[in-house]
Amino acid sequence: MSDSIGIVILAAGKGTRMKIETPKALAKTAGRPLLEYVVDAALNFASHSSLKAEIGLVVGHKKELLEEWLSTHSQKQFLKTAWQKEQNGTADALKSCFHDQPHFWDYTYTLVACADTPLLEEAEFNKLFEVLKADPKLVGVAATFEAHDPTGLGRIVHGKNGFQIVEEKDASPEQRKITEVNSGVYILKTSHVKEVLGTISNNNKSGEFYLTDLFQDKYSVKPVKFPSEVPFLGINTLEQLAEVTKLFRAKKLKKLFTEGVEFLNPDSVHIDDAVTIGVGSIIYPGVTLLGNTKIGNGVVVETGSFIRDSIVHDGAEILAHSYLEGALVHKDATIGPMARLRQGADIGPEAKIGNFVEVKKSKLDKGVKVSHLSYVGDAEIGENTNIGCGFISCNYDGANKHKTKIGKNSFIGSDVQMIAPIEIGNDAFVAAGSTISKSVPDGAFAITRAQQVTKEGAAKRFIKTKKS
Repeated sequence: MSDSIGIVILAAGKGTRMKIETPKALAKTAGRPLLEYVVDAALNFASHSSLKAEIGLVVGHKKELLEEWLSTHSQKQFLKTAWQKEQNGTADALKSCFHDQPHFWDYTYTLVACADTPLLEEAEFNKLFEVLKADPKLVGVAATFEAHDPTGLGRIVHGKNGFQIVEEKDASPEQRKITEVNSGVYILKTSHVKEVLGTISNNNKSGEFYLTDLFQDKYSVKPVKFPSEVPFLGINTLEQLAEVTKLFRAKKLKKLFTEGVEFLNPDSVHIDDAVTIGVGSIIYPGVTLLGNTKIGNGVVVETGSFIRDSIVHDGAEILAHSYLEGALVHKDATIGPMARLRQGADIGPEAKIGNFVEVKKSKLDKGVKVSHLSYVGDAEIGENTNIGCGFISCNYDGANKHKTKIGKNSFIGSDVQMIAPIEIGNDAFVAAGSTISKSVPDGAFAITRAQQVTKEGAAKRFIKTKKS
């Protein structure tokens, strides 16, 4: 098979030092799993290089979670899995891929990368591939870099014809002084892998099968030194994860600045990779923007607001300390301060959701006002209706949720409870302090208050005083 490449991503690690329950490859940085960055970069490289490609994902620890992730990937047709039953080294991991996916032997080239290097981009793969293609005699290339601290990394030992990679445990004192190190990213001719992989032994201090043994001075292989170690940063601890997330955030903020987004204190903002923000928007300090959040043009997001997987359209204001998750906020609406929009909240243009208001699975049309201290759940509210303070849609009967429908141009007074299922018509008026359990037609007035009884001088029977 010509012009083709089998991409093998090693993702069998447990993440022991991170002390997490999921496989290390599924730990998240900037809102996406580590593995996803590597997969996308590799597929982009193959596509732009006109290479027919397929990814073999070598799984191990909690492999079912990785297989579940794979099933949701947008290009899952290009992803296959292989199971490394025991952690016997990187060469054993590669053998597992060829064992479970034997058609990978038919690819012209084999690319190997690790799942815990999310800063890898298409450019690194391009550079390696260009070097390999430029010399027909080469059978493999490995990405290397000068490490500030080479501890734990394989050293690059140059020879007369090529080079070899010596793992730290097996390195001599002199070799350990070398600062050019192995990145763990390789592109090889598959014919070379087929010839050598089966001959690799575990006769070393770790008792593992090293994939680095594919690179020996006797083979026509070449190290490709990169100017920075940053793209190859691997993640083994939560501290390293935080450092990489910080790099992603800085890159994201720089891009948004150039696109016309203003951050009043960028160092205090957490923003995921997939978040988009339109021109002229202002983001205050202490804001968190997560998941697939999309913010339009000219939006203001004030201090302490938390927004996940939500859409906020042009000109809207998210006032201080508001919490949005799975919400839709239309043009020029105002949310907060201190409001909560839960999954399925759909807030119409020019609507106002005020302080201490919670909205869940409800559609509020243009100009609706719910200004303070209210709960709106499983409801539909028509245009320009005003909801007074202390409103509650009583949507849950202990077993099932029920719908509240309120028409347009209606007025709902303070401290009103509506017992769903219920419908209030257009241009209706519900008096303050009412508990409404029957539907109200268009233009009607509804009130449910007990008659007030006042007893002169009787207060002393009810007022409690402290005993001396």
